[in-house]
Amino acid sequence: MGKFRDLMERELQIRGFSPNTNRVYLSAVRDFVEHHNRPPDQISLDEIHQYQLHLIRNRKVATSTYNVHVSGLRFFYNIALKKDWLIRDIPYRKTGRRLPVVLSPQEVSRLLDAIENLKHRALLTSMYAAGLRVGEATQLVVSDIDSLRMTIRVRQGKGRKDRYVMLSPRLLDLLRQYWKVYHPKTCLFPSGRSGGPYDRA
Repeated sequence: MGKFRDLMERELQIRGFSPNTNRVYLSAVRDFVEHHNRPPDQISLDEIHQYQLHLIRNRKVATSTYNVHVSGLRFFYNIALKKDWLIRDIPYRKTGRRLPVVLSPQEVSRLLDAIENLKHRALLTSMYAAGLRVGEATQLVVSDIDSLRMTIRVRQGKGRKDRYVMLSPRLLDLLRQYWKVYHPKTCLFPSGRSGGPYDRA
């Protein structure tokens, strides 16, 4: 995409979108441009609609994936290229609602206890017990665990906001076992390769 990618990246960064959102939006627009094999500023609204049908009929993508593509295209054409199309001219698909399958606390406990790797068990237990997203858990540092106040500091979570969550005694015991074996210095759950945070990819 060349100059168009640079333009979109600039607009995403100006608005403070998360690195993950930047990545998926850029990927969605890149797929779209490769599908048409033409500069994106020469692609019409009707051709965007044809691409939307292509995603549904030919690629049979999930509604959530489809809507990510739409979000990327909306941002690119309305914000980066400043087209005068109405935002609703590139429509989302309605999503049906299904009740999620929820494991009982006993089932979750058995599942976590079955994980043999102590680091993986500590990471996944931290996510479950503290209600952390993957990116939040992998970004934890040792000093985020406060055993005096029994809290965990979550830095730059959703919406780039810091917050505190409760640290349960059971999780604290597991993290102490984990620390005795791995002795993490900065990152609580460092990558074995880089020593930095786990790469979610």
